[in-house]
Amino acid sequence: MKCIFCGHLESKVLDSRAVDDGGSIRRRRECLNCGKRFTTYEMVETTPILVIKNDGTRQQFDPFKIKSGVIKACEKRPVAAADIDKLVAAVEKQISNSLVQEIPSAQIGELVMKELKELDQVAYIRFASVYRQFRDVSTFLDFINGFEKIIKEE
Repeated sequence: MKCIFCGHLESKVLDSRAVDDGGSIRRRRECLNCGKRFTTYEMVETTPILVIKNDGTRQQFDPFKIKSGVIKACEKRPVAAADIDKLVAAVEKQISNSLVQEIPSAQIGELVMKELKELDQVAYIRFASVYRQFRDVSTFLDFINGFEKIIKEE
């Protein structure tokens, strides 16, 4: 690491600490040439994930959009904010672990629905009604009847 005082390229690490919940490391260093001390921060470099929208456009993945949709689906339901945060974190983790740089928005919607089904059935149906864009009442009823069959089998 280059010394900020003299420009020497060698230093020794005196102390290392995790910061930002382990997202980065703070290191206290001492220059081997001038003896002055300085602090550096190291962060894990991540590649941004792009979401492929239905119209073919791409935008950067934003977990806040997932959280916003889930909050709307859970409105007036007995779902704790911590549970919503866990759901969003679980979906974000699944997307990150897939090691893809681009993911269709439809796949993200399916991941959210899978998690919502376990969290709250009414919120799941609310989210599905918006996400699946039901054209009429009969397709919505078909979806609910299919959901009832799944619930009875479990």
